[in-house]
Amino acid sequence: MCGLSDLHHIKERRYCEMIALASDHGGFDLKEAVKKHLEERGIEYKDFGTYDKNSCDYPDFGKAAAEAVAFGECEKGIVICTTGIGISIVANKVKGVRCALCSEVTTARLTREHNDANVLAMGGGFVGELLAFEIVDTFLDTEFSGLEKHSRRISKISQIEE
Repeated sequence: MCGLSDLHHIKERRYCEMIALASDHGGFDLKEAVKKHLEERGIEYKDFGTYDKNSCDYPDFGKAAAEAVAFGECEKGIVICTTGIGISIVANKVKGVRCALCSEVTTARLTREHNDANVLAMGGGFVGELLAFEIVDTFLDTEFSGLEKHSRRISKISQIEE
């Protein structure tokens, strides 16, 4: 779990999950909106930055959030840059992370059901707030299917990391 001083405690919790959040300056506004949405849902999160709109490098923040997921500090992550592409590449460099860039709800559902993705990437310059909330909710609420064919494929992905 993330340190108590870093937690955002919500009165009504529906999840035991801790969500790792990160963005660069291009994803900052959407990340802030997602934080409010998570609070409304009673979901705890840890914000790995950035903390303002000053120009910065997405690898610094995307790596921190991805490592929190990979090391078990947080169960899932949400990372955001202008396109979502760069920060998703960074997250996928961390062993144990399966990050999916989603710009609509169907891929958010399928990446959880089929790939057991543990990090969601979005593009703050391409996904509006309302759609982002639907994508986030779908990603967080969808369970991995557990079907043998999907488990086998995920195992093969993990073997590549070895």
